[in-house]
Amino acid sequence: MTQPIATFSFPTLILFGSGTIELLPQRLDALGVTRPLVVTDPGLLKTEAFTLLQRALGPMETGKWFLFSSVRPNPIEQDVVDGAEAYRQGNCNGVVAIGGGSALDAGKAIRLLLKQPGMTFENFDWKADWSGMAPCICIPTTAGTGSEVGRSSVVTLKATGRKAVLFTPKLLADCVILDPVLTRGLPAKLTAATGVDALTHCIESFTCPSFHPMCDGIALEGIRLCVEALPKVFRDGSDLDARGKMLMAAAMGAVAFQKDLGATHSLAHPLSTVCGLHHGLANALCLPFVMQLNAERKPGLYRRVGLACGLDVMRMRDTDADQVTLAFISRFLNELNLGHGLRVERVTEEHIPKLVEQAWEDPCHLTNPVPISKEDLRELYLKAL
Repeated sequence: MTQPIATFSFPTLILFGSGTIELLPQRLDALGVTRPLVVTDPGLLKTEAFTLLQRALGPMETGKWFLFSSVRPNPIEQDVVDGAEAYRQGNCNGVVAIGGGSALDAGKAIRLLLKQPGMTFENFDWKADWSGMAPCICIPTTAGTGSEVGRSSVVTLKATGRKAVLFTPKLLADCVILDPVLTRGLPAKLTAATGVDALTHCIESFTCPSFHPMCDGIALEGIRLCVEALPKVFRDGSDLDARGKMLMAAAMGAVAFQKDLGATHSLAHPLSTVCGLHHGLANALCLPFVMQLNAERKPGLYRRVGLACGLDVMRMRDTDADQVTLAFISRFLNELNLGHGLRVERVTEEHIPKLVEQAWEDPCHLTNPVPISKEDLRELYLKAL
């Protein structure tokens, strides 16, 4: 049988290392950006990361850059609309998105409305001509979503109240700055949740059945980095070496999931829109149950994941290799205080019908390593309670 055609692309310019935020003016000059709009969330304004950004760009009072800081924790369509209006009012000619995945997604998506001002995201056409969008630099202050290197933005639509993935390769940032210093002040709880988001991306992209061996290798190394570095930064947020490794793992997870993801993400997305859970936390609370179901239906699936975790599973039977790996992941989550159930986050049986409907419509489970039914999704939510 003829092998299907596959396309591989890793084009993003990434600057990595402590202090790289200081290179921001240089990168803006290279892109011809003289009046950037800084897009972020209100919580970032009181952080060391924002102080360092201001030091790099100069005082905002100079009028050389403008600020839009109203992005919600799970961005909605209005955030993007308001950000595009701020861009126009400031007569800006580029975007600097800084913060967690929400700020980065909003910053990237603002450019879509600048390109097509009358567009509604409900009817987003990724095949349209999106060339010539405003330049964009992404600067993550969390190590989780990897949105800085992603080809999409996730936004909750006004018409449906549900998350939508806006995808086009043109959404890729022109430059990414990965500065571990900017993540140093992230609280332990958020460090854990965002870090497990990166781990879930790596695990689900690796086990996704789509053909992409380059992404497979990146995902496995991302798993290794998460397992090594996440416990360290959870215990000691000032460990810049571990912070840097987590930033790389997050970016690698997002590069890898151009393969697509799996059922954990289909479960997690509605938990954010319906119940308000942080996306990384939602992934953490669902991941072990999805892995268990997958392992039961496809023995041996997690052997190489276990090897990436440093486990001696090479010579074990398939079922044993899976169970040793799953036990490790469960312990790993417990040590990060992420081993509790959804009930602790105020998710109840009453939420499940709506959660299942949205999870079933979410496309991620279509690339799960084993087929998933609507009843499977319901049972997984019940187990995760």
